[in-house]
Amino acid sequence: MYIEVIKSKIHRVTVTRANLDYIGSITVDRSLMEAAGLFEGEKVSVVNVTNGNRVETYVIPGAEGSGSIELNGAAAHLFAAGDIAIIMSYAIVTPEEARTFRPKVVFPDTRTNKLVL
Repeated sequence: MYIEVIKSKIHRVTVTRANLDYIGSITVDRSLMEAAGLFEGEKVSVVNVTNGNRVETYVIPGAEGSGSIELNGAAAHLFAAGDIAIIMSYAIVTPEEARTFRPKVVFPDTRTNKLVL
């Protein structure tokens, strides 16, 4: 048996752009991706804290240090610049692995989306 657990989370970032004219995905500042252990093309859940919307999409890297968090394509109908969001990825593990697994959780500065060290 396998179970799905949270692998990583970027907690409370500010959406910098909602771009309807794009194929889809979420653009995430590369430094935030690396800190959270997210991979290009990885499936994520994105929760809009501001309005309660939730969407699943995949990650594409934004410029490192830019603070960019951009919802692209259809998801742009559910998010607007200035909204607060949480980005989460998951892993499929055995129950034994789940007992010791610890997710990577990143708490960036909500005003700038920069890493807080």
